[in-house]
Amino acid sequence: MASVGSHETYYVPEQTKLPFFASIGLVFTVYGLGGVLNDIKAAESATTSTWIALFGFGLLSFILFQWFSTVIRENHAGMNSDQLKRSYVWGMSWFIFSEVMFFAAFFGALYYVRNFAVPWLGGEGDKGITGQILWPEFVATWPVIENPSSAVFTNPEEALNVHEWSLAFFAKFLPFWNTIILITSSVTVHFAHTALKAENRKRLIQWLSVTVALGVVFLFLQVEEYIEAYEHYGLTLDSGIYGSTFFLLTGFHGFHVTLGTFILAVMLARAIKGHFKPNDHFGFEAASWYWHFVDVVWVGLFIFVYLV
Repeated sequence: MASVGSHETYYVPEQTKLPFFASIGLVFTVYGLGGVLNDIKAAESATTSTWIALFGFGLLSFILFQWFSTVIRENHAGMNSDQLKRSYVWGMSWFIFSEVMFFAAFFGALYYVRNFAVPWLGGEGDKGITGQILWPEFVATWPVIENPSSAVFTNPEEALNVHEWSLAFFAKFLPFWNTIILITSSVTVHFAHTALKAENRKRLIQWLSVTVALGVVFLFLQVEEYIEAYEHYGLTLDSGIYGSTFFLLTGFHGFHVTLGTFILAVMLARAIKGHFKPNDHFGFEAASWYWHFVDVVWVGLFIFVYLV
């Protein structure tokens, strides 16, 4: 039987109000964004809602900065035990798992609508609906871009089917190049991780800089893609279930790329300041896990939203 003093001491941080204020910031952010979306749909000014969302996001960002700064200082002071570090690993693992389930719900919705709901509305299968229960012009073919209010593509003569629309985007290579960019960024962040473990800080900074730059380029091309969709094809959130699923999947992924790029930029700043050791760099490792996850999700989006 082990003696009382032989077990590892678990470091317990001091009590803090940071989680409470982070929750307040998150509430304001979500409430404001909800108002922005509703104002856009109603063609009203989103000024008040925008300021509420910005206040919430600013508060949340400030609190998270203070929170993570405290964790970094504790780690540099040697206050974190191996047991606490394992809790960081499990915490990040469960966080990424929750993100997998988040996107799985949207991919599942896309699969269900395309393969079950739309055919049933067209009368196919045992659960097929007979008789007209939707608007008279409804046609059970994918993509469904019409609504009862006739809110279709703003340029009906350019309302292409999903394959033609994808090919139109391919003419400018936007989704294709974004796929190449993200896959390449997974390779460069791996090279940065390898350089860190080899104690080559110069290579670490170089490869991490390239990764951050690729993330910024991806976001720029996605903005170009959205401009193309809105201005040339009139594809919006109101363009039937296709428009809704397209912007929810690509939009949430774009948000995750934005967050991942920011996290990697923070890791780059820390690397430049001399942080991280070959045997103690879980902050960087967690960031790379998240980035690889974002890349895998995009590959799924590229296949099931643009190709299939």
